[in-house]
Amino acid sequence: MDAVTPKDPVRARRRRIARIADLAQRGGYILFGAAVVAFVVAFIVGFSPAWVTFIVTCMAIGSILLAPAIVAGYAVKAAERDDLEHGR
Repeated sequence: MDAVTPKDPVRARRRRIARIADLAQRGGYILFGAAVVAFVVAFIVGFSPAWVTFIVTCMAIGSILLAPAIVAGYAVKAAERDDLEHGR
């Protein structure tokens, strides 16, 4: 902690949440991308149960990661914007 500019615990927590949300969003989008690529490959070579399981698993885990991460990302941005508008 710097003596001149004390660290704001609320902003530090927001930065931490934003960082986690960003990582979760990246992971979710990577999994969605993998599902799309796997779908194209499976379409070309033929859908087997393994391909379908992989695609559905990627989409399910991607959705589980993305949904709260997108909400948390927007919440952090809105809170920062509100602080700037009110001079905090």
